[in-house]
Amino acid sequence: MKCGFVSLVGRPNVGKSTLLNQILGMKLAITSDKAGTTRNIINGIYNDSDSQIIFVDTPGIHKPNHKLGNLLNKKAYTTNEDVDVILFLVDIAKGFGKGDQFVLNKIKDKEIPVILLLNKIDQISDKTKLLKEIDTLKDFYPFTEIIPISAKKRDNVDSLLQTLKKYLTEEERIYSEEELTNVSTRFIMGEFVREKVLKLTKEEVPHAVTCYVENYEEEEHVVHIQVLIVVDRDNLKKIIIGKQGAMLKEIGTMARKDMEHFLGKKVFLETYVKTLKNWRDEEKYFSELGLKEDE
Repeated sequence: MKCGFVSLVGRPNVGKSTLLNQILGMKLAITSDKAGTTRNIINGIYNDSDSQIIFVDTPGIHKPNHKLGNLLNKKAYTTNEDVDVILFLVDIAKGFGKGDQFVLNKIKDKEIPVILLLNKIDQISDKTKLLKEIDTLKDFYPFTEIIPISAKKRDNVDSLLQTLKKYLTEEERIYSEEELTNVSTRFIMGEFVREKVLKLTKEEVPHAVTCYVENYEEEEHVVHIQVLIVVDRDNLKKIIIGKQGAMLKEIGTMARKDMEHFLGKKVFLETYVKTLKNWRDEEKYFSELGLKEDE
Protein backbone atom coordinates (compact mmCIF):
# COMPACT_ATOMS: atom_id res chain seq x y z
CA MET A 1 0.00 0.00 0.00
CA LYS A 2 1.48 3.37 -1.08
CA CYS A 3 0.70 6.20 1.35
CA GLY A 4 1.82 9.79 1.82
CA PHE A 5 1.10 13.51 1.92
CA VAL A 6 1.08 15.68 -1.21
CA SER A 7 0.94 19.49 -1.05
CA LEU A 8 -0.77 21.58 -3.73
CA VAL A 9 0.99 24.93 -4.11
CA GLY A 10 0.90 27.80 -6.55
CA ARG A 11 -0.13 31.41 -6.86
CA PRO A 12 -3.84 32.26 -6.45
CA ASN A 13 -6.31 31.06 -9.08
CA VAL A 14 -4.13 28.42 -10.75
CA GLY A 15 -6.66 25.64 -10.04
CA LYS A 16 -5.47 23.95 -6.84
CA SER A 17 -8.93 23.55 -5.31
CA THR A 18 -10.43 22.51 -8.65
CA LEU A 19 -7.81 19.78 -8.97
CA LEU A 20 -8.45 18.56 -5.41
CA ASN A 21 -12.19 18.33 -6.10
CA GLN A 22 -11.59 16.41 -9.34
CA ILE A 23 -9.27 13.91 -7.63
CA LEU A 24 -11.77 13.28 -4.84
CA GLY A 25 -14.75 13.17 -7.19
CA MET A 26 -16.63 15.57 -4.94
CA LYS A 27 -16.77 19.24 -4.04
CA LEU A 28 -14.71 19.72 -0.90
CA ALA A 29 -12.74 22.94 -1.48
CA ILE A 30 -14.52 26.08 -2.67
CA THR A 31 -13.34 27.94 -5.75
CA SER A 32 -13.61 31.47 -7.11
CA ASP A 33 -11.58 33.89 -9.20
CA LYS A 34 -10.67 35.98 -6.13
CA ALA A 35 -7.24 35.74 -4.51
CA GLY A 36 -7.49 34.54 -0.91
CA THR A 37 -10.50 32.26 -1.49
CA THR A 38 -8.72 29.35 0.22
CA ARG A 39 -7.93 30.57 3.74
CA ASN A 40 -7.53 27.28 5.61
CA ILE A 41 -5.43 24.17 5.15
CA ILE A 42 -7.81 21.52 3.80
CA ASN A 43 -6.78 17.87 3.52
CA GLY A 44 -8.55 15.72 0.95
CA ILE A 45 -8.06 11.97 1.41
CA TYR A 46 -7.91 9.89 -1.79
CA ASN A 47 -8.23 6.10 -1.56
CA ASP A 48 -7.99 3.37 -4.16
CA SER A 49 -7.12 -0.33 -4.06
CA ASP A 50 -3.38 0.17 -3.64
CA SER A 51 -2.89 3.66 -2.19
CA GLN A 52 -3.98 6.39 0.16
CA ILE A 53 -2.88 9.90 -0.80
CA ILE A 54 -3.58 12.85 1.50
CA PHE A 55 -3.73 15.99 -0.64
CA VAL A 56 -3.12 19.26 1.22
CA ASP A 57 -4.83 22.26 -0.42
CA THR A 58 -3.06 25.47 0.59
CA PRO A 59 -3.84 29.19 0.22
CA GLY A 60 -2.37 30.69 -2.94
CA ILE A 61 1.16 31.97 -2.37
CA HIS A 62 1.53 35.56 -3.51
CA LYS A 63 3.40 38.76 -2.77
CA PRO A 64 1.19 40.07 0.06
CA ASN A 65 -0.05 43.65 0.26
CA HIS A 66 -1.88 43.29 3.59
CA LYS A 67 -1.55 41.39 6.85
CA LEU A 68 -4.11 38.75 5.90
CA GLY A 69 -1.98 37.95 2.85
CA ASN A 70 1.06 37.45 5.10
CA LEU A 71 -0.88 35.03 7.29
CA LEU A 72 -2.12 33.02 4.32
CA ASN A 73 1.41 32.77 2.94
CA LYS A 74 2.69 31.54 6.31
CA LYS A 75 0.05 28.82 6.33
CA ALA A 76 1.11 27.70 2.84
CA TYR A 77 4.85 27.71 3.67
CA THR A 78 4.55 25.66 6.85
CA THR A 79 2.38 23.07 5.11
CA ASN A 80 5.19 22.21 2.72
CA GLU A 81 7.55 21.14 5.51
CA ASP A 82 6.14 17.69 6.24
CA VAL A 83 4.93 16.33 2.91
CA ASP A 84 6.31 13.64 0.60
CA VAL A 85 5.69 15.46 -2.69
CA ILE A 86 4.97 19.05 -3.74
CA LEU A 87 2.67 19.64 -6.71
CA PHE A 88 3.53 23.08 -8.11
CA LEU A 89 0.62 24.30 -10.25
CA VAL A 90 1.06 26.91 -12.97
CA ASP A 91 -1.70 28.40 -15.14
CA ILE A 92 0.00 27.62 -18.45
CA ALA A 93 -2.70 29.48 -20.40
CA LYS A 94 -1.32 32.68 -18.84
CA GLY A 95 2.29 31.51 -18.94
CA PHE A 96 4.99 31.30 -16.27
CA GLY A 97 5.15 34.77 -14.70
CA LYS A 98 6.68 36.66 -11.80
CA GLY A 99 4.08 35.28 -9.39
CA ASP A 100 5.05 31.72 -10.32
CA GLN A 101 8.74 32.52 -9.90
CA PHE A 102 7.94 33.96 -6.45
CA VAL A 103 6.36 30.61 -5.47
CA LEU A 104 9.22 28.58 -6.96
CA ASN A 105 11.75 30.59 -4.97
CA LYS A 106 9.91 29.64 -1.77
CA ILE A 107 9.89 25.89 -2.44
CA LYS A 108 12.97 25.15 -4.55
CA ASP A 109 15.39 24.67 -1.65
CA LYS A 110 13.32 21.98 0.04
CA GLU A 111 14.60 18.40 -0.26
CA ILE A 112 11.22 17.18 -1.46
CA PRO A 113 10.27 16.00 -4.98
CA VAL A 114 8.61 18.88 -6.85
CA ILE A 115 6.28 17.97 -9.72
CA LEU A 116 5.39 20.84 -12.03
CA LEU A 117 1.76 20.73 -13.17
CA LEU A 118 0.96 22.88 -16.20
CA ASN A 119 -2.75 23.40 -15.65
CA LYS A 120 -5.48 24.65 -18.01
CA ILE A 121 -4.09 23.01 -21.14
CA ASP A 122 -7.69 22.91 -22.40
CA GLN A 123 -7.32 26.64 -23.05
CA ILE A 124 -4.32 26.17 -25.35
CA SER A 125 -5.15 25.39 -28.97
CA ASP A 126 -1.54 25.43 -30.23
CA LYS A 127 0.07 22.32 -28.73
CA THR A 128 3.41 23.24 -30.31
CA LYS A 129 3.43 26.30 -28.05
CA LEU A 130 2.83 24.03 -25.06
CA LEU A 131 5.79 21.79 -25.98
CA LYS A 132 8.05 24.84 -26.33
CA GLU A 133 6.91 26.07 -22.92
CA ILE A 134 7.74 22.69 -21.36
CA ASP A 135 11.18 22.77 -23.00
CA THR A 136 11.82 26.22 -21.52
CA LEU A 137 10.53 25.43 -18.03
CA LYS A 138 12.61 22.30 -17.58
CA ASP A 139 15.68 24.56 -17.41
CA PHE A 140 14.17 26.73 -14.63
CA TYR A 141 14.57 24.04 -11.99
CA PRO A 142 15.24 20.26 -11.91
CA PHE A 143 11.59 19.32 -11.51
CA THR A 144 11.01 15.66 -10.69
CA GLU A 145 8.31 15.54 -13.36
CA ILE A 146 6.53 18.00 -15.65
CA ILE A 147 2.92 17.03 -16.35
CA PRO A 148 0.42 19.01 -18.47
CA ILE A 149 -3.12 18.72 -17.07
CA SER A 150 -6.56 20.24 -17.17
CA ALA A 151 -8.07 20.09 -13.69
CA LYS A 152 -11.39 21.37 -15.04
CA LYS A 153 -11.61 18.71 -17.78
CA ARG A 154 -9.77 16.04 -15.75
CA ASP A 155 -7.21 15.60 -18.53
CA ASN A 156 -4.17 13.58 -17.32
CA VAL A 157 -5.44 13.56 -13.71
CA ASP A 158 -5.51 9.75 -13.57
CA SER A 159 -1.99 9.66 -15.02
CA LEU A 160 -0.90 12.13 -12.32
CA LEU A 161 -2.24 9.84 -9.59
CA GLN A 162 -0.28 6.89 -10.97
CA THR A 163 2.88 9.01 -11.19
CA LEU A 164 2.53 10.19 -7.60
CA LYS A 165 2.58 6.64 -6.29
CA LYS A 166 6.21 6.27 -7.44
CA TYR A 167 7.24 8.83 -4.82
CA LEU A 168 5.26 7.49 -1.86
CA THR A 169 6.37 4.93 0.70
CA GLU A 170 5.00 1.48 1.43
CA GLU A 171 2.94 1.61 4.61
CA GLU A 172 -0.52 0.99 6.02
CA ARG A 173 -3.36 3.48 5.53
CA ILE A 174 -2.97 6.56 7.72
CA TYR A 175 -6.72 7.25 7.82
CA SER A 176 -9.70 4.93 7.57
CA GLU A 177 -11.31 4.59 4.15
CA GLU A 178 -14.41 6.37 5.48
CA GLU A 179 -12.54 9.60 6.28
CA LEU A 180 -12.65 12.22 3.54
CA THR A 181 -11.04 15.31 5.09
CA ASN A 182 -9.58 16.96 8.18
CA VAL A 183 -12.23 19.69 8.38
CA SER A 184 -15.71 19.41 9.89
CA THR A 185 -18.97 19.22 7.97
CA ARG A 186 -20.02 22.49 9.61
CA PHE A 187 -16.91 24.19 8.23
CA ILE A 188 -17.64 22.91 4.71
CA MET A 189 -21.23 24.16 4.88
CA GLY A 190 -20.03 27.64 5.87
CA GLU A 191 -17.53 27.60 3.00
CA PHE A 192 -20.27 26.76 0.50
CA VAL A 193 -22.05 29.96 1.50
CA ARG A 194 -18.84 32.01 1.36
CA GLU A 195 -18.14 30.74 -2.14
CA LYS A 196 -21.54 31.96 -3.38
CA VAL A 197 -21.01 35.37 -1.76
CA LEU A 198 -17.71 35.76 -3.59
CA LYS A 199 -19.13 34.47 -6.87
CA LEU A 200 -22.31 36.54 -6.95
CA THR A 201 -21.00 39.83 -5.58
CA LYS A 202 -17.89 39.87 -7.84
CA GLU A 203 -15.50 42.65 -6.83
CA GLU A 204 -18.04 44.49 -4.66
CA VAL A 205 -17.34 42.45 -1.53
CA PRO A 206 -13.74 41.85 -0.30
CA HIS A 207 -12.55 38.28 0.21
CA ALA A 208 -12.29 38.98 3.97
CA VAL A 209 -16.01 38.17 4.31
CA THR A 210 -16.45 35.10 6.49
CA CYS A 211 -19.28 32.69 7.28
CA TYR A 212 -20.11 30.78 10.46
CA VAL A 213 -22.51 27.88 10.88
CA GLU A 214 -24.37 28.94 14.01
CA ASN A 215 -26.75 25.99 14.10
CA TYR A 216 -26.58 22.51 12.52
CA GLU A 217 -29.30 19.98 13.29
CA GLU A 218 -29.30 16.70 11.37
CA GLU A 219 -32.30 14.39 11.23
CA GLU A 220 -32.76 11.16 9.30
CA HIS A 221 -33.82 12.75 6.01
CA VAL A 222 -33.26 16.47 6.49
CA VAL A 223 -30.66 18.90 7.85
CA HIS A 224 -31.44 22.34 9.30
CA ILE A 225 -28.57 24.80 8.94
CA GLN A 226 -28.21 28.45 9.99
CA VAL A 227 -25.27 30.40 8.53
CA LEU A 228 -24.13 33.85 9.63
CA ILE A 229 -22.34 35.98 7.02
CA VAL A 230 -20.04 38.52 8.68
CA VAL A 231 -18.81 41.74 7.04
CA ASP A 232 -17.15 44.86 8.44
CA ARG A 233 -19.20 47.62 6.78
CA ASP A 234 -22.89 48.32 6.49
CA ASN A 235 -22.65 49.01 2.75
CA LEU A 236 -21.33 45.46 2.22
CA LYS A 237 -24.22 44.12 4.25
CA LYS A 238 -26.63 45.95 1.94
CA ILE A 239 -24.92 44.49 -1.15
CA ILE A 240 -25.13 40.93 0.16
CA ILE A 241 -28.80 41.30 1.16
CA GLY A 242 -29.66 42.97 -2.15
CA LYS A 243 -32.87 44.66 -3.19
CA GLN A 244 -35.74 43.20 -1.17
CA GLY A 245 -33.40 40.39 -0.08
CA ALA A 246 -32.90 39.07 -3.63
CA MET A 247 -29.12 38.62 -3.44
CA LEU A 248 -29.20 36.84 -0.08
CA LYS A 249 -31.93 34.56 -1.38
CA GLU A 250 -29.85 33.64 -4.46
CA ILE A 251 -26.78 33.01 -2.30
CA GLY A 252 -28.82 30.67 -0.10
CA THR A 253 -30.42 28.85 -3.04
CA MET A 254 -27.08 28.12 -4.70
CA ALA A 255 -25.36 27.13 -1.46
CA ARG A 256 -28.23 24.83 -0.49
CA LYS A 257 -27.81 22.84 -3.73
CA ASP A 258 -24.16 22.19 -2.92
CA MET A 259 -25.07 21.23 0.63
CA GLU A 260 -27.71 18.75 -0.48
CA HIS A 261 -25.34 17.19 -2.99
CA PHE A 262 -22.63 16.86 -0.34
CA LEU A 263 -24.89 15.56 2.45
CA GLY A 264 -27.25 13.49 0.32
CA LYS A 265 -30.20 14.91 2.26
CA LYS A 266 -32.79 17.67 2.02
CA VAL A 267 -31.43 20.91 3.51
CA PHE A 268 -33.36 23.79 5.06
CA LEU A 269 -30.94 26.70 5.02
CA GLU A 270 -31.30 30.04 6.77
CA THR A 271 -28.75 32.77 6.03
CA TYR A 272 -28.42 36.21 7.57
CA VAL A 273 -25.83 38.99 7.59
CA LYS A 274 -24.16 40.83 10.46
CA THR A 275 -21.81 43.82 10.51
CA LEU A 276 -18.89 43.85 12.95
CA LYS A 277 -17.66 47.43 12.78
CA ASN A 278 -14.78 46.83 15.18
CA TRP A 279 -13.04 44.48 12.73
CA ARG A 280 -10.46 47.21 12.17
CA ASP A 281 -9.14 46.44 15.60
CA GLU A 282 -6.51 43.89 14.52
CA GLU A 283 -6.87 41.42 17.37
CA LYS A 284 -10.64 41.28 16.93
CA TYR A 285 -10.33 41.24 13.15
CA PHE A 286 -8.14 38.15 12.97
CA SER A 287 -10.07 36.45 15.76
CA GLU A 288 -13.27 36.74 13.74
CA LEU A 289 -11.47 35.33 10.69
CA GLY A 290 -10.36 32.31 12.70
CA LEU A 291 -6.70 33.29 12.22
CA LYS A 292 -3.95 34.13 14.68
CA GLU A 293 -1.01 36.35 13.93
CA ASP A 294 1.51 33.70 14.99
CA GLU A 295 0.04 31.00 12.74
